[in-house]
Amino acid sequence: MRALLAGAALSLTSISAHAELPPPEPTPEIPPGASPDEKVQARMVAIARAGEAPNAAAAALARIIDRPHTIAELQAGFIALPTAPISAGQRGGDTPIVGRIGHGDATLEVGLHILYRWNRYFAVGAGALFAPSPTSDTEYGGLSGLKRTHSRSYLLMGTEARFIPIHYKYVEAWVGATVGGVVIADRFTDESEPEVPTIVATRQFTVRSEGLALGGQVGGSYYLSENWIFGMNLRGSTWFLPTSPRCSILGDCATVTGAVAAIEFGITMAYRLAL
Repeated sequence: MRALLAGAALSLTSISAHAELPPPEPTPEIPPGASPDEKVQARMVAIARAGEAPNAAAAALARIIDRPHTIAELQAGFIALPTAPISAGQRGGDTPIVGRIGHGDATLEVGLHILYRWNRYFAVGAGALFAPSPTSDTEYGGLSGLKRTHSRSYLLMGTEARFIPIHYKYVEAWVGATVGGVVIADRFTDESEPEVPTIVATRQFTVRSEGLALGGQVGGSYYLSENWIFGMNLRGSTWFLPTSPRCSILGDCATVTGAVAAIEFGITMAYRLAL
């Protein structure tokens, strides 16, 4: 009887011990010739994605974001100036999918950000954004009454800083500030004149305005892998431009003056390079 009880106790102890053992660790995908550090990182990512350790995802992200690194970020989206139309006859702009925005101008925007991140909370960098396909008004008359096409392009270049307070598994959220310069080009093209070689004359005249841009931004990122990051951002800024606009010889003047509000929304794809 004693032997039977001892055997039962031993069996229960064995079952309990096996129950307390952690599940088998998933097999990581390790490329040939990987360094020891890369092997450890691959193992942590595999554990996190298998969901077999509650804090593994956080540990994997921490290993990525706590190490100094640079980020090259491509952006595509739109920019809107809700209160600044390109002309009286063209209000709301023209953006893909979204269409018209407000009573001002709106158009497609693309750009590039280069960031340096030295820890999990802070990143600084610089970027350039421009509008490759500006809205056009083909019935523009201007002050002279001569019908022609008018469009307005934007170029922004400046610096930015980001504070990243939220980290959850493979997701981050951040806020930031931007400061830089903006160049606006109002282009007027006379379509009624015959085409001639550009060495003789040109049918287009451009009026440029330069100013200061100050703004704030919010955004989020999702780590698709150790190196590739998908994200979104929203930026609001104020452009400070000359109050006295430049004008062409035909009396056509810059269509944005003084302080004007701008809104930008972008979808980003970034590549991370550890230092």
